[in-house]
Amino acid sequence: MLKSPAASTERGSRNRRMRPADVILLNAREVRRRSEIAWRGIPADSLQWKPDPAARSAIEMVRHVLEGEYLYMQMAKERRSVSEDRSPFAGRPFVSVDDELAFAVPFRKEFERMVGSFADDDFESIVIDRADVGYKRQLGDFLLRAIYHEAVHCGQLLGYLRTIGVARTAAATLAGMSRKQINRSPVPMTF
Repeated sequence: MLKSPAASTERGSRNRRMRPADVILLNAREVRRRSEIAWRGIPADSLQWKPDPAARSAIEMVRHVLEGEYLYMQMAKERRSVSEDRSPFAGRPFVSVDDELAFAVPFRKEFERMVGSFADDDFESIVIDRADVGYKRQLGDFLLRAIYHEAVHCGQLLGYLRTIGVARTAAATLAGMSRKQINRSPVPMTF
């Protein structure tokens, strides 16, 4: 049985099951923790690096993830697609990873408050209608896909880091793997 993080830290509290919101937040926080480690591992002189002219640069990918979370939040609130034109990230200069993260803090807090505010049955009963792009999703599914989007780009960025010469063990460590896990991996640790 999964225990709520709050239940395990409160002295004398009853053991309770994690709510769907708790599980989604736990996942979102772990993915963000690992993303921030990877993002902060981008060498300053490589922020504008990209593998080909059509790809996003490393700093553009960080912005894309942070802006994407904001837009996913707006879609969850409005239960439908929203225009990217409404993004507070639009038109901001690219300065640094720390600048991107600092700008995103209030939106991340709002995202977490929003997820925590949903009743358990909301994750199944609320539908996000994105028929304009070919799908409709239950809220829980939609939020997990938003988090997965970040995880995918974290992996993509680790590939960037490997390509620009960040050592294999350093890139895997950025992803949260210990040296022992790297050495025991049944597959070659290439990115």
